[in-house]
Amino acid sequence: MKAIVDCNSFYCSCEKLFRPELEHKPVIVLSNNDGCIIARSDEAKAFGIGMAGPYFKAKPLIEKHGITTFSSNYNLYGDLSWRVMETLRQIAGEENVEVYSVDEAFLNLEAVPKESLYDFATQIKETTELWTGIKVSIGVAATKVLAKVANRLCKKNKAATNCIMVLDSTKKIEAALQQTDIDAVWGIGYQYAEKLKRMGINTAFDLSIRSPEFGKKYLGGIVGVRLIRELKGIPSIGMKDELTNKKMIATTRMFGEPVTELHRIQEAIATYTARAAEKLRRQKGAAQTISIFLVAKQENFNASFHRGTSVSSYATLPIATAQTNLLIKPALAMAERIFTEGTTYKKAGVLLYNIIPDQSIQGNLFVSDNDNKGRLLMDVIDNINFSQRNDVLKFASSGTQRNWKMQQNFNSPKYTSRWKELCGVK
Repeated sequence: MKAIVDCNSFYCSCEKLFRPELEHKPVIVLSNNDGCIIARSDEAKAFGIGMAGPYFKAKPLIEKHGITTFSSNYNLYGDLSWRVMETLRQIAGEENVEVYSVDEAFLNLEAVPKESLYDFATQIKETTELWTGIKVSIGVAATKVLAKVANRLCKKNKAATNCIMVLDSTKKIEAALQQTDIDAVWGIGYQYAEKLKRMGINTAFDLSIRSPEFGKKYLGGIVGVRLIRELKGIPSIGMKDELTNKKMIATTRMFGEPVTELHRIQEAIATYTARAAEKLRRQKGAAQTISIFLVAKQENFNASFHRGTSVSSYATLPIATAQTNLLIKPALAMAERIFTEGTTYKKAGVLLYNIIPDQSIQGNLFVSDNDNKGRLLMDVIDNINFSQRNDVLKFASSGTQRNWKMQQNFNSPKYTSRWKELCGVK
């Protein structure tokens, strides 16, 4: 049996955790630059606040109902996500936990007796909520797809299900599938959903009674076969090990305000390069190739949206490296090369790829000892920045004002990761 543990309105739950007066109050969280609504509490949903809608359009409704608004606080969300996942590892065993996303994890419950599944799920829920303060919903079934179906249904009616649903019989599985629209099935996107509806397949149950060959023909080959098998209760999507070493590392951001000057573009590129290099060192890697891109703001007067044109460049390094200074130099040169005077830019990004383990880098006898000790210097900078936060040490090319940084007008404190912002108790 498999289970999926899903944090309820995770970003909103993180914000409410340190603001007890917001319990049972409507809360929303905004995307980068406070552009769109990316998380809503149940109370906010009840007032008709839509998902992924622009903040400025929903602002009258937000103000009317006094809905508390937050900018994205990824430091807080990342730390609380780690605490939830560590709790699950302690309960179920590290080898039985697959972190699926920042707020979801699959659990392997093969060792749990069938008659004890509900009690074990209840233990997981109560322990996780007690240790972390984050409320969760748990779906349990024979396969990952069915577990997702169970999880979705128990979240739709939290009071009746206590946020737990176990599909341990054919009757329960059929009833759950009949209540699940085809476009709510894990792995079915908008295009496939519309295609299936034209074929008369409107629910998960309708799809589950089709043959695996149908999935192979109409749902993308082997992926469709696995999906239908999973709906039939035949495990076909196994547990996966957590991906610890990435093959490509990227840091991209929308600017807080449009940027037209080269020096501000270079400041952003240098800052993003430093952040990507930090991630690279964290997995003990070194990059052989660096690429940057700039996205220009272009208004389309014939439509109700803005679109942008992107320019990019890449450089292959003579020796793979994870040193920030050696990565910033070609990045700034590329930024100057692709920058166009008079153009307004809204976004930039840095990508590192062709990543190898840093132990594989061969030393150079013809390089001074000081140059060969660059990794030691990077470790010192990383340690200081990690302990003190807020990029206490940074390269001068990153700038000091950083007026291009994304807007976060409703940011909450980083309660768990900065000494100065610890939650005060009276």
